[in-house]
Amino acid sequence: MKKILMTTPIVEMDGDEMTRVIWKMIKDELILPFVELKTEYYDLGLPERDRTDDKITVDAANAAKKYGVAVKCATITPNAQRVEEYNLKEMWKSPNGTIRAILDGTVFRAPIIIDCIKPVVKNWKKPITIARHAYGDVYKDTEMKIACAGKAELLFTGNDGSTQRQTIFDFEGPGIVQGLYNKEDSIRSFANSCFKYAIDTKQDLWFSTKDTISKKYDHTFKDIFAELYEKEYKAKFEELGIEYFYTLIDDAVARVIRSEGGYIWALKNYDGDVMSDMVSTAFGSLAMMTSVLVSPDGKYEFEAAHGTVTRHYYRYLNGEETSTNPIATIFAWTGALKKRGELDGLSELASFGKKLEEACIDTLNEGIMTKDLVNLAENIETKPVNTAKFIEEIRKRLEKKL
Repeated sequence: MKKILMTTPIVEMDGDEMTRVIWKMIKDELILPFVELKTEYYDLGLPERDRTDDKITVDAANAAKKYGVAVKCATITPNAQRVEEYNLKEMWKSPNGTIRAILDGTVFRAPIIIDCIKPVVKNWKKPITIARHAYGDVYKDTEMKIACAGKAELLFTGNDGSTQRQTIFDFEGPGIVQGLYNKEDSIRSFANSCFKYAIDTKQDLWFSTKDTISKKYDHTFKDIFAELYEKEYKAKFEELGIEYFYTLIDDAVARVIRSEGGYIWALKNYDGDVMSDMVSTAFGSLAMMTSVLVSPDGKYEFEAAHGTVTRHYYRYLNGEETSTNPIATIFAWTGALKKRGELDGLSELASFGKKLEEACIDTLNEGIMTKDLVNLAENIETKPVNTAKFIEEIRKRLEKKL
């Protein structure tokens, strides 16, 4: 068949370990035979990040801003062990964090659902997409151990010389104290990304905090969402027949468990971290979770929700066969191809992405799957295969669809 042509590049960010190996397999077997692929390539593997003093990550993020669509392989965020293993100059920051900050984006994670793997929550029929405000809060906190009795205070000194001071607690003995922060412009970017993604995917948007207890911090989130919805998004939501819904987080948790799914659930940083793990586990596997970073001005970066699969990589280096699940990484590619096709008016490219996804789902629903899914499958005869064989089976079904 004639290859599908592209007009604008996708920013391609390569990664580390087993996912890097699978990345090449996916391109070679499932994309390059069918698409005249145009990418602007950046190697975000840890050795190259170290060689460039992590400039390569910044360059990749700026390219994503320029071209509007990026696809990213999983990468290592080094700890002390990795610094020694890779002989690094320093403990480089998370590439995802750097890219997120430059794009000012929000991460949306959603499960990939197949017929033979039922969610633990029996009434969940549709995906639940978690939108996490990945900025500030406890991840950027300041902490202090209190050694003796005394008064802990919150003090703000403005550049204009003004001050605000409040007592946090009068300690009668040793204790602990913690300071959190956030920024209004970051909260607005989060809200804008959530509203725009809901419109883009035609899904209801839920948002929840604990504003009854946190009457300034959490309430600010609630107020900004409400203000933007009324001023900028209400008419479009009503036109599409979708809903924006706010409730307290404890009420939201109860509603989520009782629901059928099929909506976006927007959460503050810690809440989103915890609930995305809960949702991914309840739906089956982190290897079956998509992740897309969306900026307020409509830039998209697609990736898998999981890590670099280190354990399988060491086995691969020893020449052992591995059965690593490539589905989330394939869906990162299909998400980028579909979005590039949509933005460039290339229906054939968008259709290819959709057909590749269908080929993946068909393969799984026929019981051909990697070992991580075998014990989760119900009412079907399974055939566990290694990664290469699994991709080969997907290609067979893709060729039939094309």
